[in-house]
Amino acid sequence: MAPLKLHSEPLKRDWLDAYGHLNEAYYLVPFSNASWRMQDYFGIGIEYFERTGCALYTVETHLRYLKEVRAPAELAVETRIFGADARRIRFAHSLVAGGALRATGEFMALHYDTRAGRAAPMPEAVLAALKEAQIAELPEWAGRRIGFGG
Repeated sequence: MAPLKLHSEPLKRDWLDAYGHLNEAYYLVPFSNASWRMQDYFGIGIEYFERTGCALYTVETHLRYLKEVRAPAELAVETRIFGADARRIRFAHSLVAGGALRATGEFMALHYDTRAGRAAPMPEAVLAALKEAQIAELPEWAGRRIGFGG
């Protein structure tokens, strides 16, 4: 399936570091905002939480900083579903600005019942939609570890 294009936002000046480019901490902000749009898209956003007490909790993140971002810029985020099971979603966001890929983020989220205080299965319709949206082949960077190589 093609990437989901659910979120974009302008680069904010207070996200810039002393060098005049996007501070490393703020790459996660548009990714987090895109995760909220993804949850809405699959019907497991705020309204779902208010109704069921269930939410997605991010349990792991891997960010790759590929190319600097300078102001002014529109930050477009593309989302890919890597996989899902009853209680987890593995997905990625790609940050594009000025037509160039600037960063990627890979995430593992847990479907969590806040009322019961434990992981819980997602609704079957949500899981089916996630599986339908899953991409056929993972990008080469998916699941990478930090290392020196060699």
